[in-house]
Amino acid sequence: MIIDEVHILPTDKTPEVFLNPDGNIKIKGRGVVVTLTEVPTQIMNWIDSYLISPAEITTVIIAFDYLNSYCTVVLISILKKISQVKQQSKKLIIKWYYEDLEDDIFNQGEYISSTLYIPFEFIMTDNITNI
Repeated sequence: MIIDEVHILPTDKTPEVFLNPDGNIKIKGRGVVVTLTEVPTQIMNWIDSYLISPAEITTVIIAFDYLNSYCTVVLISILKKISQVKQQSKKLIIKWYYEDLEDDIFNQGEYISSTLYIPFEFIMTDNITNI
């Protein structure tokens, strides 16, 4: 089954999302949504299709400049689902980018990593917009 690449453009409240069937996933920007949107459903449906035949290595890049609690819950459910690639003996790499002075974003990444029992690679950057 061939699945298409998905590119969801950012808004002032939602992050930009790239979903590439070659195993590259990127979520970056702002997460300040407070109500359910169709975007998480679209992402989850794509992941379901991807999990049928995932790449040998799935790399997830996460780079937020703001992430509220609702979006954190959504992100956890996305990462929990994509982590199913490990059950197929595939490799999962999660790179969590955070800006130098953004302790909150770093701490949220550590929390999510420990909640899911998935090691993250934490990478400090000057500006997440360049990721």
